[in-house]
Amino acid sequence: MILSHDSTGSGPAVLLLHAGVADSRMWEPQRAPLAQHHRVVRCDLRGYGDTPLTSARFDNASDVKALLDSLGDRPVAIVAASAGGEVALQVASEWPDLVSHLVLVNSAFDLPPTRSVQRFARREDALLEAGDVEGATELNVATWLGPDADDDARELVRTMQRHAFEVQLAAGDDINQEPGPQIDLAAITARTLVVSGGQDLDHFRAIANHLAGQIAGARHTQLGWAGHLPNLERPDEVTKLISEFLDEPRG
Repeated sequence: MILSHDSTGSGPAVLLLHAGVADSRMWEPQRAPLAQHHRVVRCDLRGYGDTPLTSARFDNASDVKALLDSLGDRPVAIVAASAGGEVALQVASEWPDLVSHLVLVNSAFDLPPTRSVQRFARREDALLEAGDVEGATELNVATWLGPDADDDARELVRTMQRHAFEVQLAAGDDINQEPGPQIDLAAITARTLVVSGGQDLDHFRAIANHLAGQIAGARHTQLGWAGHLPNLERPDEVTKLISEFLDEPRG
């Protein structure tokens, strides 16, 4: 199965990978501006947006690789947020020649969870076990958007997260997701920008510091005002940051 996706513009390819609280719609503020100089591809991972869950075994990195193979763009830049960042790291590590640039926005990665992440996970699990999807959705909106997010951004995240819950809960035990390739940060050759939010959970700030220290040549930009989804909180500022990094001449 090829992931549901759309493509805008022409030029060097940029793939946008969404957070686990969202789907491809989270990148709407960046889509048209980036498409002025790039071919911008947005996709929905399985169980999000317009990509269904089936009973087939899958892993997200292989799904992304299959999508890129079908598009024929080599190499690509990948801009990814949160859980999408971990998928991007898998792709860039397993197939380094495929990825020219990485922009990792509050990326997930396998570090020990902090107490704040554990508290969030316990609260979300309790709400879902009680059948309170609306409560779990509101918890995610409150947790993953920083103080600069406006009402439209909050409603978008609310809509995306509610849909993901509905699809994934309906699938139940039939979700056959595998972990995918192991990440070797030393194998990544892409030019890398790590972006972290000062208002995000401490777990993701720790991940950003780790990635910036372990990926060769990586740059780390800390946004003191930002929560977990800064591209929705201050869209113009984050679009400019991404565009300037992608357009920098090598060397």
